[in-house]
Amino acid sequence: MSSMVNQALDDFMARFAAFSKEHCELTSIEFDPDWPSACYQATSNSQSGELVSWQPIVREHVANFEGLNDALEIELHPDIVHFYSRYWSDNIVAEHPSGKLQILQAWNAEDFDRLQQNIVGHILMKRRLRQPETVFIALTDEEDFILSVENQTGAVMLEQVGLQPKEQISADLATFLAEIEPALAD
Repeated sequence: MSSMVNQALDDFMARFAAFSKEHCELTSIEFDPDWPSACYQATSNSQSGELVSWQPIVREHVANFEGLNDALEIELHPDIVHFYSRYWSDNIVAEHPSGKLQILQAWNAEDFDRLQQNIVGHILMKRRLRQPETVFIALTDEEDFILSVENQTGAVMLEQVGLQPKEQISADLATFLAEIEPALAD
């Protein structure tokens, strides 16, 4: 399934690249030399605060989730590992038949560390509430609702933070990625 997630994510990123050619504002960002990323399409002359282009970049190595797995004494679902290991990217607005969302990604190694800390906090909250363990992958337009992957099954779920997953959105992450299209932010 993991290679299917990689392929589905590659396909989505290709759709995003094509969409962003028509909507250049999607890939414009203020350059921040203190927040480096391979995503910047900046030159060595780029100045702090200058508007520069960015694009998702395939990572050279699969991200290491061993520390997280050891700390939580779990094995993250392989789809989650591949989803967060494939690209360096800013978050991307997308549309799913169930509504608008923002796909979460890591911008750089420091952002990836923060992501892992947030995943740990989320899973510990789920355990404390005696709920199925999930890992968030997207924000929705509805306040306090997220899309997550159920760690045991790999299903993509709609859940309100702190509550049981409400509804299955897709049977798996690869299917979900095939169902979304890049969109403009509201």
